Amino acid sequence: MQQRIGFIGLGIMGQAMAANILKAGFSLTVYNRSAERCMPLAEIGAHVAATPQAVADASDVMILMLTGPEAVDAVLHGESGLLAGACKGKTVINMSTVPQSCSQQLNQQLQGRGITFVDAPVSGSKIPAQQGTLVILAGGAESAVQALEPLLLSMGSRVIYCGEAGCGSAMKLAINLLLGTMMEGLAEASHLAEASGLSSATFLQAVAAGPLACGLFRIKEEMIINGHYPPQFPFRHMAKDMQFVQQAAADRGVSLPVGSLLAGMFDPNAPVALLDQDFAAVKCLLQ
Repeated sequence: MQQRIGFIGLGIMGQAMAANILKAGFSLTVYNRSAERCMPLAEIGAHVAATPQAVADASDVMILMLTGPEAVDAVLHGESGLLAGACKGKTVINMSTVPQSCSQQLNQQLQGRGITFVDAPVSGSKIPAQQGTLVILAGGAESAVQALEPLLLSMGSRVIYCGEAGCGSAMKLAINLLLGTMMEGLAEASHLAEASGLSSATFLQAVAAGPLACGLFRIKEEMIINGHYPPQFPFRHMAKDMQFVQQAAADRGVSLPVGSLLAGMFDPNAPVALLDQDFAAVKCLLQ
């Protein structure tokens, strides 16, 4: 019998990921705190649950794609939360970006309830989510991750097994540190080029022609040229993740000099107008 999938969290990424699960032929039940976000998926065949508890009752595997640890905790333990439903013997996949310690605690907590836990955050943003080309960074029992590969590959092009529970989350923070560094570097370099009388388009053409060419720069090219930053990966999410990176470094006694500067630029207390733009809008901070 085919697995029944539950999906909770239908933001910029979750909408596209859930749609791809449906396209792959899985039975899907969805929940989102703002119920209107469920409607596009209902129109293409998803069942809509009124509560996380109802998702648990209707599903064999439950996926969480939420903003962070507080949202995960609310979905699991809140009124009519996921754990109030029939979860024993089932699987929870947390694809949200959270600290490694959070994933380790979730694994211990859910194992105690007879639930298999996998942390599987993703590398990629809105466009790869829509195209189903995300890279899935999975942590947990290797046998569990292998069994889940058909489901995970409905959302991504590759599953990378990172190790025991929590290792997927650790990998995601390392990846996002590199992502933030690359984006800020591109912003600074293009800022210098413009100040030197070069056009952004010509600068980016030169970057794309040589060994510095990469998918990230290609995706952000139009934003850099036009100075408009519609959110693919919101600034607020990078700001949140950079705080997780800083905490991870402090916990492990690791020096991240550039990471510390980035955490100051990707400020979670920045104006809302900036937080709601794509993280490429870090260029707006340069004078």
